[in-house]
Amino acid sequence: MLESVHFGPDACERISSDAIKALAYCCPRLRRLWMSGVKEVNGDAINALVEHCRKLKDVGFIESDNIDEVALGNLNSVKFLSVAGTRNLKWGSAAQVLSRLPCLVCLDISRTDVNLSAITRFLSSSQNLKVVCALNCRVFEGEVDSNPMQSHKGKVLLTFLNDIFKGVTSLFADNSKNVTDVLQYWRRTKNRDKNLDEIVVWIEWIFSYSLLRIAENNLKELDDFWLTQGAAVLLSLLRSSQEEVQERAATAIATFVVIDDENATVDCQRAEAILRGDGIRLLLDLARSCQEGLQSEAAKAIANLSIDSKVAKAVAESGGINILANLAKSINRLVAEEAAGGLWNLSVGDDHKGAIAEAGGIKALVDLIFKWSSNTDGLLEHATGALANLGADEKCSMEVAVAGGIHALAILLALANLKECKSRLLVPWLIWLLMGIAIAIMLLLDKRQVHWKHWCNLLILKMKL
Repeated sequence: MLESVHFGPDACERISSDAIKALAYCCPRLRRLWMSGVKEVNGDAINALVEHCRKLKDVGFIESDNIDEVALGNLNSVKFLSVAGTRNLKWGSAAQVLSRLPCLVCLDISRTDVNLSAITRFLSSSQNLKVVCALNCRVFEGEVDSNPMQSHKGKVLLTFLNDIFKGVTSLFADNSKNVTDVLQYWRRTKNRDKNLDEIVVWIEWIFSYSLLRIAENNLKELDDFWLTQGAAVLLSLLRSSQEEVQERAATAIATFVVIDDENATVDCQRAEAILRGDGIRLLLDLARSCQEGLQSEAAKAIANLSIDSKVAKAVAESGGINILANLAKSINRLVAEEAAGGLWNLSVGDDHKGAIAEAGGIKALVDLIFKWSSNTDGLLEHATGALANLGADEKCSMEVAVAGGIHALAILLALANLKECKSRLLVPWLIWLLMGIAIAIMLLLDKRQVHWKHWCNLLILKMKL
């Protein structure tokens, strides 16, 4: 029978409390339940889990609008609990009931409006609690004094006010005190303690969730955190044995380096922090994975990081162009789209155009247009943008034409005239691609007057769109 249920990270707004009750009735052996974005989790739903799922050990109700905090106090079998990102909790009541849970070992209250009083109660009153994770809790951070709490009676408090790795290190024996990446130290340790093993696996899981959500919010006041701690934590999570953790870490990296989506602007300090931490090698290793979710998110991270010229050079030198060219041939649209985006960013300037052509990138990009010519504006924009950049090079423009670029261009021109074409950004890249192919044809025929009026008329037509 079903033992683990995980809905997310996208919001599960349509899941009701009645649905949770039905799940409890049908899955008495349930040990792990994680749900993101459920609007309301009422007392009846929680009590149904208590009554029917006696082995329930790990619960996450995250990003919810309303949870019955008193009923949470009935989850007597639960060792790991997360209410991260949940709104409207009454923390006085929550602290009172949750601190009495007999089996609770780890509690995640990140991105909530929890206050200092509630956290103090958790640390002082919970019998078996070992870890409280309170990342980006603004009310608490505003109340705590200049000497923030790191631990209390053997309990570890993980916040942005403290060194996160140092906090996790305090769970281990003394021989880990000088370790830079305590999570990697734990992964390499033989004969690991089973109970500690469960705790660190949970810490990786909730770190990956919270850092992704925090990256999506792009808060200016967290600039220092990303440079001093956040980038290092994400790099460590890329090494996790949990694929879901690796995938969310890659997504978070792709997200936190971009500070302006519209103008494709990255924070060079953040990008180069990933570069210095061997992040390019780690991401390229994930891009080689057979798991398509990892391929897609790793390719997206590589693409965004490659906007920075130093990172682009490192990607090229590490064999990244060949990897992206191969991923662009994927039958999975999302993988192909992110790979095309990576080739687009790497094709800016003249440094990597030849390498993209040698890796078969031009043929792969042209084939994408044939394969995904409908309802895939993002993919077509990436492929067309990359081909337009490549077409600015004389040799590459010839290869675009030879690879079927003229036929692909005809498809794109027809698509650009259709009302259902959502991306107006496709048009300017079409103009550049058109110019590149026009030049290639004229060079190929060695007749610079051939059809020149025809090409000009097409250009003028597209500029009017």
